[in-house]
Amino acid sequence: MAKHVYIKTFGCQMNERDSEIIEQLLAGSGYIGVADPGSADLILLNTCSIRAKAEQKVYSLLGQLREEKSRRPGLRIGVAGCVAQQEGEEIFRRMPHVDIVLGTQQIYRLPDILASLEKGDTQRELAVDMEQDFAIPPFQKLLRGDGRRPPSPAGTNCDYKKFVTIMQGCNNYCSYCVVPSTRGREISRPVADILEEARLLVAQGVREITLLGQNVNSYGRTNPVATQPVSFAGLLRQVAAIPGLARLRFTTSNPRDLSEELMQCFADLDNLCPQLHLPVQSGSNRILARMNRKYTVETYLDRVAALRRYRPGIALTTDIIVGFPGETDEDFEATMELLRTVRFHGSFSFKYSDRPNTRSAGFADKVPEEIKSARLQRFQQLQDEISLERNKEYIGKTVEVMVESCSGQEVKGRTATNHVVHFCSDRQPAAGEQLAVRIVHAGKHSLRGEPAARGQERTRPGPHETSGGHR
Repeated sequence: MAKHVYIKTFGCQMNERDSEIIEQLLAGSGYIGVADPGSADLILLNTCSIRAKAEQKVYSLLGQLREEKSRRPGLRIGVAGCVAQQEGEEIFRRMPHVDIVLGTQQIYRLPDILASLEKGDTQRELAVDMEQDFAIPPFQKLLRGDGRRPPSPAGTNCDYKKFVTIMQGCNNYCSYCVVPSTRGREISRPVADILEEARLLVAQGVREITLLGQNVNSYGRTNPVATQPVSFAGLLRQVAAIPGLARLRFTTSNPRDLSEELMQCFADLDNLCPQLHLPVQSGSNRILARMNRKYTVETYLDRVAALRRYRPGIALTTDIIVGFPGETDEDFEATMELLRTVRFHGSFSFKYSDRPNTRSAGFADKVPEEIKSARLQRFQQLQDEISLERNKEYIGKTVEVMVESCSGQEVKGRTATNHVVHFCSDRQPAAGEQLAVRIVHAGKHSLRGEPAARGQERTRPGPHETSGGHR
């Protein structure tokens, strides 16, 4: 009989893709993904520990699952991802009803681990080993059954767009970040594996691909990825050339590694979306140095100016940490000034929190919680005002929208600049279909439009067709 798995994913796109991989792997063991944890034989939490709040959510949900386990003793409960890697056996101590703790490099072992549990060879499984030379397994390892069938569409049910992981880990060691300890050292996948996966996805009908890595800009620098050296810009050009690929995105980028060669891709590649998430974290050089970010505000602004020269109308989003240890009023005002100068289309802003095994956790000059909260509120209020102003630039413009979903006549889609657009249609267009939409209203986080006459589509957005919504 088929077994059922419920996967709850926390955190970033890397975790979303890992959850898809887990579901693909489990399909070969007879597991079917379900949306209701109450009907699952296996509940797996794929976790994030980038902030304390995310970790707290995981433990809270595990606490709620204790009662479910007592009602159904045969239920398997697993924790995967960054919290599993960080906490290890401590999860068993705090949550004895958990059966599996699976680190970020060990998700590919899950089918074998489940088989051992079912045979009774072991009562619980801890797999959090980290390897210095860890490499993402070849794409063939995700194939189902006899090894000749393609992977099942799994995880997001968005068959028209998918993530492709191109590298694992990070070597930057920002003073606040757990990624080097939870994801390991930076390792890039071979070009051939990436292209094979991307081509197969497009052959299955995928229209949009996002290339994933902790710092995609440094792809190919730490290990050989082909017979000849290949930069991230070189990889982008090869993926962009796949026939049938309508849109190409990537995330995340470290500003210090954003090369002219990469920025040139925004000018040259029609299907490379004019949108970039470029985390700055702070507008203060003093704080950036304490964060070990290895660039200055001036360098960042130079990169922004260059990007806008290469691709007018490019939509820029960023990450901001408010209340980093030692942040003064003057440091925070510098961050506010950076926001006014760049006028980001959207941002992800958070209060600083100590994380295990990071240097900043040992910094003595912590910012009081009430000051962090007040600063975050001020930053987010100004960002909302700027986002709305940016979005109003769309009104009266015709943009190309890729359909995401339909509910009756109501259609939701997204521009190449990652802006959410709602509009009505007399028919139900298919997910992944691209339509011309004229914008008639702007909100802080989305736009409202109406179908435009045929022939008004543009192959490249104009200078005012920029995204103002959050990812």
